[in-house]
Amino acid sequence: MTGAADWKARVGDNWAAEWQRTDRSFEGLDPHLVAAILAAAPPNGRALDLGCGAGATSLAIASARPDLAIAAVDLSPALVAVAQARTADLPNAEVFAGDVLDAGSATPFDLIFSRHGVMFFPDPAAAFARLIQFVRPGGALVFSSFRDRSLNGWATETAAALGASPTPSGGSLGAGPGPFAFADRSEVAEFLASAGWTAIDARPIDYAYRAGAGLDALADAVDFLRRIGPAAALIAAAAEPERPALVERLTRACADRLLGGVVDFPAAAWLWSAQAPR
Repeated sequence: MTGAADWKARVGDNWAAEWQRTDRSFEGLDPHLVAAILAAAPPNGRALDLGCGAGATSLAIASARPDLAIAAVDLSPALVAVAQARTADLPNAEVFAGDVLDAGSATPFDLIFSRHGVMFFPDPAAAFARLIQFVRPGGALVFSSFRDRSLNGWATETAAALGASPTPSGGSLGAGPGPFAFADRSEVAEFLASAGWTAIDARPIDYAYRAGAGLDALADAVDFLRRIGPAAALIAAAAEPERPALVERLTRACADRLLGGVVDFPAAAWLWSAQAPR
């Protein structure tokens, strides 16, 4: 389980240090997500990037919609610092650290969007009931989230290689916040509807999670996955003498996915869209 406190500290710090490689891991998903956001985005007005991370999605949308004012928010001060630096030349993008659910918004947004930043609310149904109060009538919501754990080899294959016990497929809001909290399509659709959102839709996207590339893609992948994801957590939790063997197992798992000079694992996401009532 990964919650808000983790993003404010260790997890957020790790993602900030690894922002270039974490962005690379989403490159197969980004064109689909950005296209969906732009399809819902007005030419001007206000938009909110929820859980903006290192700012990749804000950067793409702000560049494509120069008259759309974007407020990007994340819990991690370290990630916010990266996002602020990356968007510094875009006058229509501002990045803030904090919890938007606590801060609220005096002026309604026309659009709320997020790349995998919404699965960490302790109470998602309550969070989206609050967020609908931040948008104008007819305002749009677009976000992505991981699908079933079994479809995401970047998580399952690496953890299994390190000897982790098999984790049940799927995901559930009842299991608490985490990467796969929104895996159950019907469960997420139900809480969105109960929060008041309409025109709810979820489209499955399969993509390649790029873990390694460059002159030594295998070493790059191992180095990355030692810092981000379930393998990183397992290695960090192991006793020091056990870690070299775990890294060797991780190396073999990555070698199995090395093809054409890159290390790609399968990944699967939902691309959600919804609308506030008019």
